[in-house]
Amino acid sequence: MSLNFVVIIIILALIVLFKAIRIVREYERGVVFRLGRLLRAKGPGLFLLIPFIDRMVKIELRTVTMDVPPQDIITRDNVPVKVNAVVYFRVLNPEDAVVKIENYYQATSQIAQTTLRNILGKSELDDLLSQREKISQELQKVIDEQTDPWGIKVSVVEVKDVELPSTMQRAMAKQAEAERERRAKIIHAEGEFQASEKLAQAAEILSRNVTSIQLRFLQTLTEISSEKNSTIVFPLPIDLMKAFLGKEVKTK
Repeated sequence: MSLNFVVIIIILALIVLFKAIRIVREYERGVVFRLGRLLRAKGPGLFLLIPFIDRMVKIELRTVTMDVPPQDIITRDNVPVKVNAVVYFRVLNPEDAVVKIENYYQATSQIAQTTLRNILGKSELDDLLSQREKISQELQKVIDEQTDPWGIKVSVVEVKDVELPSTMQRAMAKQAEAERERRAKIIHAEGEFQASEKLAQAAEILSRNVTSIQLRFLQTLTEISSEKNSTIVFPLPIDLMKAFLGKEVKTK
Protein backbone atom coordinates (compact mmCIF):
# COMPACT_ATOMS: atom_id res chain seq x y z
CA MET A 1 0.00 0.00 0.00
CA SER A 2 2.75 2.43 0.94
CA LEU A 3 4.70 1.51 -2.21
CA ASN A 4 1.74 2.38 -4.43
CA PHE A 5 1.33 5.65 -2.60
CA VAL A 6 4.99 6.52 -3.16
CA VAL A 7 4.67 5.71 -6.87
CA ILE A 8 1.65 7.98 -7.15
CA ILE A 9 3.50 10.79 -5.39
CA ILE A 10 6.46 10.39 -7.72
CA ILE A 11 4.21 10.46 -10.78
CA LEU A 12 2.43 13.58 -9.54
CA ALA A 13 5.77 15.22 -8.79
CA LEU A 14 7.01 14.46 -12.31
CA ILE A 15 3.81 15.90 -13.80
CA VAL A 16 4.17 19.05 -11.71
CA LEU A 17 7.84 19.34 -12.66
CA PHE A 18 6.98 18.87 -16.34
CA LYS A 19 4.37 21.61 -16.07
CA ALA A 20 6.77 23.91 -14.25
CA ILE A 21 9.78 23.67 -16.57
CA ARG A 22 9.74 25.92 -19.61
CA ILE A 23 12.41 26.38 -22.28
CA VAL A 24 12.37 29.41 -24.55
CA ARG A 25 14.62 29.69 -27.62
CA GLU A 26 16.88 32.62 -28.41
CA TYR A 27 14.41 34.13 -30.87
CA GLU A 28 11.42 33.70 -28.53
CA ARG A 29 10.11 35.29 -25.37
CA GLY A 30 7.63 33.87 -22.89
CA VAL A 31 5.02 36.34 -21.59
CA VAL A 32 3.98 35.03 -18.16
CA PHE A 33 0.60 35.58 -16.49
CA ARG A 34 0.00 34.72 -12.82
CA LEU A 35 -3.62 34.29 -11.92
CA GLY A 36 -4.49 36.41 -14.93
CA ARG A 37 -2.11 39.25 -14.10
CA LEU A 38 0.82 40.09 -16.33
CA LEU A 39 4.21 39.47 -14.74
CA ARG A 40 6.86 39.98 -17.42
CA ALA A 41 8.41 38.45 -20.52
CA LYS A 42 10.97 35.77 -19.74
CA GLY A 43 13.68 34.11 -21.78
CA PRO A 44 15.65 32.95 -23.54
CA GLY A 45 16.67 29.77 -21.72
CA LEU A 46 15.13 27.61 -19.01
CA PHE A 47 12.91 28.86 -16.18
CA LEU A 48 10.21 27.55 -13.85
CA LEU A 49 6.51 28.35 -13.60
CA ILE A 50 4.11 27.67 -10.77
CA PRO A 51 1.90 24.86 -12.09
CA PHE A 52 -1.83 25.63 -12.53
CA ILE A 53 -1.19 29.23 -11.46
CA ASP A 54 1.16 30.64 -14.09
CA ARG A 55 0.38 30.65 -17.82
CA MET A 56 2.87 31.47 -20.54
CA VAL A 57 2.37 32.76 -24.10
CA LYS A 58 5.29 32.38 -26.53
CA ILE A 59 6.03 35.24 -28.88
CA GLU A 60 8.57 35.10 -31.74
CA LEU A 61 10.97 38.01 -32.21
CA ARG A 62 12.14 37.08 -35.71
CA THR A 63 11.19 39.22 -38.69
CA VAL A 64 7.94 38.06 -40.26
CA THR A 65 7.32 38.25 -44.02
CA MET A 66 3.65 38.92 -44.73
CA ASP A 67 2.09 39.04 -48.18
CA VAL A 68 -0.65 41.62 -48.59
CA PRO A 69 -3.43 40.17 -50.81
CA PRO A 70 -4.09 41.96 -54.12
CA GLN A 71 -6.21 45.06 -53.60
CA ASP A 72 -8.55 46.60 -56.18
CA ILE A 73 -7.69 50.30 -56.22
CA ILE A 74 -8.85 53.29 -58.26
CA THR A 75 -6.01 55.78 -58.62
CA ARG A 76 -6.32 59.51 -58.40
CA ASP A 77 -6.69 59.80 -62.20
CA ASN A 78 -9.52 57.20 -62.18
CA VAL A 79 -7.57 54.18 -63.43
CA PRO A 80 -8.57 50.82 -61.90
CA VAL A 81 -5.54 48.73 -60.89
CA LYS A 82 -4.85 45.68 -58.77
CA VAL A 83 -1.86 46.00 -56.42
CA ASN A 84 -0.23 43.60 -53.98
CA ALA A 85 2.62 44.20 -51.57
CA VAL A 86 4.85 42.54 -48.97
CA VAL A 87 5.41 43.73 -45.37
CA TYR A 88 8.38 42.90 -43.15
CA PHE A 89 7.81 43.38 -39.43
CA ARG A 90 8.86 42.01 -36.05
CA VAL A 91 7.81 42.17 -32.41
CA LEU A 92 9.82 44.59 -30.29
CA ASN A 93 7.69 44.47 -27.14
CA PRO A 94 6.24 40.99 -26.50
CA GLU A 95 4.12 42.18 -23.58
CA ASP A 96 2.28 44.79 -25.66
CA ALA A 97 1.87 42.32 -28.54
CA VAL A 98 -0.01 39.96 -26.19
CA VAL A 99 -1.90 42.39 -23.95
CA LYS A 100 -2.85 45.28 -26.25
CA ILE A 101 -4.00 43.33 -29.32
CA GLU A 102 -5.80 40.02 -29.71
CA ASN A 103 -3.95 38.81 -32.82
CA TYR A 104 -1.11 41.08 -33.85
CA TYR A 105 -0.45 39.25 -37.14
CA GLN A 106 -4.02 39.54 -38.38
CA ALA A 107 -4.28 43.14 -37.15
CA THR A 108 -1.08 44.11 -38.98
CA SER A 109 -2.39 42.46 -42.15
CA GLN A 110 -5.66 44.41 -41.99
CA ILE A 111 -3.84 47.68 -41.32
CA ALA A 112 -1.51 47.01 -44.28
CA GLN A 113 -4.44 46.34 -46.65
CA THR A 114 -6.32 49.45 -45.56
CA THR A 115 -3.26 51.67 -45.76
CA LEU A 116 -2.35 50.27 -49.19
CA ARG A 117 -5.77 51.22 -50.55
CA ASN A 118 -5.73 54.68 -48.96
CA ILE A 119 -2.21 55.69 -50.01
CA LEU A 120 -2.37 54.35 -53.56
CA GLY A 121 -5.85 55.78 -54.05
CA LYS A 122 -4.34 59.24 -53.60
CA SER A 123 -1.58 58.62 -56.17
CA GLU A 124 -1.73 58.92 -59.94
CA LEU A 125 -0.89 55.99 -62.18
CA ASP A 126 2.37 57.53 -63.45
CA ASP A 127 3.56 58.07 -59.87
CA LEU A 128 2.56 54.53 -58.92
CA LEU A 129 4.67 53.10 -61.75
CA SER A 130 7.67 55.43 -61.56
CA GLN A 131 7.94 56.31 -57.85
CA ARG A 132 7.50 52.97 -56.11
CA GLU A 133 10.33 53.62 -53.67
CA LYS A 134 8.73 56.83 -52.43
CA ILE A 135 5.30 55.19 -52.10
CA SER A 136 6.83 52.21 -50.26
CA GLN A 137 8.50 54.52 -47.75
CA GLU A 138 5.21 56.32 -47.15
CA LEU A 139 3.40 53.01 -46.64
CA GLN A 140 6.07 51.84 -44.19
CA LYS A 141 5.81 55.05 -42.18
CA VAL A 142 2.00 55.00 -41.91
CA ILE A 143 1.76 51.27 -41.04
CA ASP A 144 4.57 51.55 -38.50
CA GLU A 145 2.86 54.46 -36.72
CA GLN A 146 -0.38 52.51 -36.41
CA THR A 147 1.21 49.28 -35.16
CA ASP A 148 3.71 50.91 -32.79
CA PRO A 149 1.30 50.84 -29.77
CA TRP A 150 1.15 47.05 -30.15
CA GLY A 151 4.92 46.65 -29.86
CA ILE A 152 5.29 45.96 -33.60
CA LYS A 153 8.07 47.44 -35.73
CA VAL A 154 7.41 47.56 -39.49
CA SER A 155 10.81 47.76 -41.17
CA VAL A 156 10.04 47.46 -44.91
CA VAL A 157 7.00 47.67 -47.16
CA GLU A 158 7.43 46.93 -50.87
CA VAL A 159 4.87 47.19 -53.66
CA LYS A 160 5.34 43.92 -55.56
CA ASP A 161 3.14 44.10 -58.63
CA VAL A 162 0.77 46.53 -60.32
CA GLU A 163 -1.75 44.84 -62.60
CA LEU A 164 -3.30 47.13 -65.23
CA PRO A 165 -6.41 46.53 -67.34
CA SER A 166 -5.76 45.23 -70.86
CA THR A 167 -7.15 48.41 -72.42
CA MET A 168 -4.76 50.54 -70.38
CA GLN A 169 -1.84 48.29 -71.34
CA ARG A 170 -2.61 48.74 -75.03
CA ALA A 171 -2.93 52.51 -74.59
CA MET A 172 0.40 52.68 -72.76
CA ALA A 173 2.02 50.54 -75.48
CA LYS A 174 0.79 52.96 -78.16
CA GLN A 175 2.03 55.89 -76.13
CA ALA A 176 5.46 54.30 -75.71
CA GLU A 177 5.62 53.51 -79.44
CA ALA A 178 4.69 57.10 -80.35
CA GLU A 179 7.32 58.39 -77.94
CA ARG A 180 10.00 56.20 -79.52
CA GLU A 181 9.00 57.40 -83.01
CA ARG A 182 9.17 61.01 -81.83
CA ARG A 183 12.66 60.49 -80.43
CA ALA A 184 13.78 58.72 -83.64
CA LYS A 185 12.57 61.62 -85.78
CA ILE A 186 14.30 64.15 -83.53
CA ILE A 187 17.56 62.19 -83.66
CA HIS A 188 17.29 61.88 -87.46
CA ALA A 189 16.61 65.63 -87.81
CA GLU A 190 19.55 66.47 -85.54
CA GLY A 191 21.77 64.21 -87.66
CA GLU A 192 20.65 65.92 -90.85
CA PHE A 193 21.26 69.32 -89.31
CA GLN A 194 24.77 68.40 -88.16
CA ALA A 195 25.55 66.85 -91.56
CA SER A 196 24.37 69.99 -93.38
CA GLU A 197 26.58 72.13 -91.17
CA LYS A 198 29.60 69.96 -91.92
CA LEU A 199 28.83 69.97 -95.67
CA ALA A 200 28.52 73.75 -95.64
CA GLN A 201 31.89 74.05 -93.90
CA ALA A 202 33.47 71.62 -96.38
CA ALA A 203 32.01 73.51 -99.36
CA GLU A 204 33.34 76.76 -97.99
CA ILE A 205 36.83 75.32 -97.60
CA LEU A 206 36.82 73.76 -101.08
CA SER A 207 35.56 76.98 -102.70
CA ARG A 208 38.65 78.85 -101.57
CA ASN A 209 40.84 76.97 -104.06
CA VAL A 210 39.71 75.48 -107.38
CA THR A 211 42.54 72.96 -107.33
CA SER A 212 41.18 71.37 -104.15
CA ILE A 213 37.94 70.66 -105.99
CA GLN A 214 39.86 68.92 -108.79
CA LEU A 215 41.75 66.83 -106.24
CA ARG A 216 38.49 65.84 -104.64
CA PHE A 217 37.14 64.74 -108.01
CA LEU A 218 40.24 62.65 -108.63
CA GLN A 219 39.95 61.04 -105.21
CA THR A 220 36.33 60.19 -105.90
CA LEU A 221 37.32 58.63 -109.20
CA THR A 222 39.98 56.54 -107.46
CA GLU A 223 37.46 55.25 -104.90
CA ILE A 224 34.96 54.34 -107.63
CA SER A 225 37.50 52.64 -109.89
CA SER A 226 38.67 50.37 -107.06
CA GLU A 227 35.34 48.56 -107.24
CA LYS A 228 34.32 46.22 -110.05
CA ASN A 229 31.96 48.53 -111.92
CA SER A 230 31.24 48.39 -115.62
CA THR A 231 30.04 52.01 -115.74
CA ILE A 232 31.62 54.98 -114.01
CA VAL A 233 29.77 58.26 -113.76
CA PHE A 234 32.27 61.04 -113.19
CA PRO A 235 31.22 64.65 -112.54
CA LEU A 236 32.77 67.16 -114.96
CA PRO A 237 33.36 70.68 -113.66
CA ILE A 238 31.50 73.42 -115.53
CA ASP A 239 34.65 75.56 -115.60
CA LEU A 240 36.29 73.14 -118.03
CA MET A 241 33.41 73.60 -120.48
CA LYS A 242 33.58 77.40 -120.64
CA ALA A 243 36.22 77.43 -123.38
CA PHE A 244 34.19 75.10 -125.61
CA LEU A 245 30.98 76.96 -124.93
CA GLY A 246 32.67 80.26 -125.86
CA LYS A 247 33.94 78.89 -129.22
CA GLU A 248 30.52 77.53 -130.06
CA VAL A 249 28.95 80.92 -129.49
CA LYS A 250 31.56 82.67 -131.73
CA THR A 251 31.01 80.29 -134.66
CA LYS A 252 27.33 80.98 -134.52
